[in-house]
Amino acid sequence: MTRRIPYAVANYEEIVTGGYHFVDKTRFIRELEQYKIPVFLRPRRFGKSLWCSILECYYDVNRAHRFEELFEATDIGRAPTPSHNSQLVLRFDFSKVMVAAGYGELKSQFDQECANSFRVFLARNRDRFAGLAIDDLPADASSALARLMAEIESRQSPALHILIDEYDNFTNQLLTARQDDLYRELTTGDSFLRTFYKVIKAGVGDGSVARVFVTGVLPVTMDDLTSGFNIGEIITLKKPVLEMMGFIQDEFDRYVDAIFAEHTWPADIRTRVGDDLRAHYNGYRLLPDAANLLYNSTICNFYLSDLVISDGELPTETIDHNLRMDINWLRRLAGGETETRALLETLMYVGSLPVNMTMFASAFNMQKFFDPAFLPLSLYYLGMLTFQDRFNVGFPNLTVKTLFTEYFNEVEHLNVLTGYDGMFEQFLRDYDLQALFGGYWKHYIGQFPAQSFDKVNENFIRSTFYELCKRFLSPDFVFAIEVNHPTGRSDWEAMGRPHTQFEDQALLIEFKHFTRPEGERLGVLQWTEARPEEIAQVTGYATDLKQEYPKLAVRRNVVYTVACEGRNFFRLD
Repeated sequence: MTRRIPYAVANYEEIVTGGYHFVDKTRFIRELEQYKIPVFLRPRRFGKSLWCSILECYYDVNRAHRFEELFEATDIGRAPTPSHNSQLVLRFDFSKVMVAAGYGELKSQFDQECANSFRVFLARNRDRFAGLAIDDLPADASSALARLMAEIESRQSPALHILIDEYDNFTNQLLTARQDDLYRELTTGDSFLRTFYKVIKAGVGDGSVARVFVTGVLPVTMDDLTSGFNIGEIITLKKPVLEMMGFIQDEFDRYVDAIFAEHTWPADIRTRVGDDLRAHYNGYRLLPDAANLLYNSTICNFYLSDLVISDGELPTETIDHNLRMDINWLRRLAGGETETRALLETLMYVGSLPVNMTMFASAFNMQKFFDPAFLPLSLYYLGMLTFQDRFNVGFPNLTVKTLFTEYFNEVEHLNVLTGYDGMFEQFLRDYDLQALFGGYWKHYIGQFPAQSFDKVNENFIRSTFYELCKRFLSPDFVFAIEVNHPTGRSDWEAMGRPHTQFEDQALLIEFKHFTRPEGERLGVLQWTEARPEEIAQVTGYATDLKQEYPKLAVRRNVVYTVACEGRNFFRLD
């Protein structure tokens, strides 16, 4: 019997009992127990909700009789900590809090969502809280929580383990919507939110709360709430838990190997899947000296679920658009339309932003969040950029790079939808990459004013050509750029998909871009053949590809571009 892929499944019990694959990260529970109130931040789609479900199952006293069933196949199940199944678990999911226009309405939404959590808690612990119903609790969430903690003390029940998932989801939405005054009202004075965390702090102090685990995306709200909740410890960058969410390469390989072991797909599909996933979802370096890069686990499952459902056919859609950050976030972070355009140009042309590591030790409140100096770190926390080294952050993978290419096209009002069909249809008939690149140059690059090309470089050319080809030709080819090979990093690759007319066909391009003065001085547009150094590079990549995929017929190409003046395309095969 084949197991299922747990895409969009954040319930640990369902994963165990429903026949799903599971990448075991439970060893990190021991690390979490080193902290009383850990706050763990990760970008969207990294598996935070599943972790809350795992912790709920592990600590809940009501699930003690199911411990072996739920954890016998895991690391923590083989050597559990003394505190397993010893506490009452109260779980909140603040991603469910609906954002409202005013303080009173937002408080009502917050109270209602907390009441839902109290209702579930009392239903699961009815024997311990006989005579206490949800209607007996105050409507105000903080008062209800305080009453519940008082009941725990008076009844000598096990202490609470509080889980708060997506603690900053609704406050982040306020920032995106530019409801700054409401955000400040929420995070200052005696607001209902600050009072709620003060109650939790008091519970930790009197022992009615044993532990608290908080997940979110940004440190901003936590920093602004500090005086009300100054006992939480943000452990996001602690090395012992750095790999708690997401997959390192070894975990990823074992996971994908297990999937392939259950199916009868050809061996070369395994290699292609590994290459595809590595290019699109790997690359998160959460510290400059991190031992391993991380895959975004939920997005990997998005791809693998499609792979399994289609019985080994490589997915044509590699981007889960739930990952896409609203461009209004960029506009808000950058400070305006002009600043957003400058940010996107820098990332598209240069591919990185400088970062000041000392700022990690600084306060990261709302004021700092919108400080241009903190912009690289803001994008880091949102999962849009990751460390390249101690001084720079850049795109982690092709998925994020593609998203930013889309943002760039949107901000620059570039047409990437109409007028292209004919040239791509012709390519599918004649397999003429030179003509296709000529069409890209005419229809896409032709939209740029001449002065824009003072900034355009090789990175921009390969990225935008890649995005356009991926947009129109994904049913026929798997595309990638900046692919690591034994002989170096190739600029642009396309491999025909199995069961298409292009199966076992591959295309390589080595790009070189010149400014107008350089191009004129070297006479690039008059060259009649590619230079030996570019031929050697693209030939090395072709050899690497052939070693990995022996059946491939690889066509090598070298393209020279000169500012907005033109291009010189050489087909070597």
